[in-house]
Amino acid sequence: MNNRNLLEQLRSGEKLSFRQQLFLTVQLSIPAIMAQISSIVMQYIDASMVGRLGADDSAAIGLVSSSTWLFGGLCSAASIGFTVQVAQRIGAGEEKRARNIVKQGLFAVLIFSCVLMAAGVSLSGVLPVWLGGGKEICANASRYFLVYALFLPVLQLNHTASGMVQCSGNMKLPSILHIVMCFLDIIFNLFFIFPSRKVTVFGTAFTMPGAGLGVFGAALGTACAELVTVCLMLYYLLFVSQMLHIRKEEKFSFVPAELKQAVKIALPVGFEQTVMCSAQIMSTKIVAPLGTTAIAANSFSITAESLCYMPGYGIAAAATTVVGQSTGAGRKDLTRRLGWLTTGLGMLVMTGSGMLLFIFAPHMIGLLSPDKGIRRLGAQVLRIEAFAEPMYAASIVASGVFRGAGDTLVPSCMNLFSMWCVRIPLAAVLAPHFGLHGVWAAMCIELCVRGVLFLFRLAGKKWQKKTI
Repeated sequence: MNNRNLLEQLRSGEKLSFRQQLFLTVQLSIPAIMAQISSIVMQYIDASMVGRLGADDSAAIGLVSSSTWLFGGLCSAASIGFTVQVAQRIGAGEEKRARNIVKQGLFAVLIFSCVLMAAGVSLSGVLPVWLGGGKEICANASRYFLVYALFLPVLQLNHTASGMVQCSGNMKLPSILHIVMCFLDIIFNLFFIFPSRKVTVFGTAFTMPGAGLGVFGAALGTACAELVTVCLMLYYLLFVSQMLHIRKEEKFSFVPAELKQAVKIALPVGFEQTVMCSAQIMSTKIVAPLGTTAIAANSFSITAESLCYMPGYGIAAAATTVVGQSTGAGRKDLTRRLGWLTTGLGMLVMTGSGMLLFIFAPHMIGLLSPDKGIRRLGAQVLRIEAFAEPMYAASIVASGVFRGAGDTLVPSCMNLFSMWCVRIPLAAVLAPHFGLHGVWAAMCIELCVRGVLFLFRLAGKKWQKKTI
């Protein structure tokens, strides 16, 4: 029994037992979880290496991190507009249409990412000042964001190609390539961040070449790792993938209805990402007056916490695939069961990761910074956040379920409410009295509220009416 055979049974209308549904979900989730974790490991690598340079360099990356999430979130939203359609067309047995959507999607998102790149480059010089950064960190923060912006088309194509391969049912290849990207990131960072230096390995001394670019080098190293990975991902999608590779006999055509549908799906998700990341930017502005130690501890803690919720995003990716294909196949009862199964699995997994976060918080922060003040403060706020992980999982995975069904507007509105009506007001009130602890307590409360909202949405039936 493998996930490809089970997906074929799903598309053909055959009955799947609970054991088969669970097996399919787990088999699709594990590679997706590995891919998500690998992306966070890259951030961990960058943060850990830059953390060795000092608190100011760490704070420079932390200052603009919420802005990079905003631009990256918009790239992800643009991709979803097409990947959901690919999943549903495959589920409906319309593979030729799926391949045409792949071509349309890659062309459209490339144009979109070039527009984002131009906007990011134009903002790179003034953004750190707008965010309230001190003079000692603004220059490095600006250079870091500039490199990120220049490589946005690479990030966009990586998001889209990876999502399309996953929606065809192949979770393993994106996972493998993202793990490769982590190793490439280490290699590129070792060269770009640090200067040439003497290194001793197993008693043998040699000179390790390096460019000594610091924060700028961290951005450049990650960008180069992304570039190599996206070339391999696109090659597989366009020339190797059994379902989606290019056929010479199939002419490429723009289908206005499919482009319109992509916009219809992507706009609410883009709105959601803008809401979420603009709220993160506002949180950064709330944290900035608390000082360099608080900025760095906040940034490192977000990176450390990401290791705990990335399994949820991996399961959400699997949920989008199975729900998308079952929706395309017209199997509404199975769609509902898979929605609850994937969400429950996500909550179970992230309850475990939340417990590990609480126990190992000091060690996780310790890997990122040698500064005792940052490590102490970071560990304390991580332990606050650990209590929110189960409900955070509910919102993450249920969102993946809704996207697979084409339902993106209402979940985006729920995120808008929870972020701007719960988290930001609470953080603004608590920060002056409790410092960074207050900001993270507000985050914990908001994530629990958000999880409840998404579970209520999942319990209803309206999300199943948003089929393509």
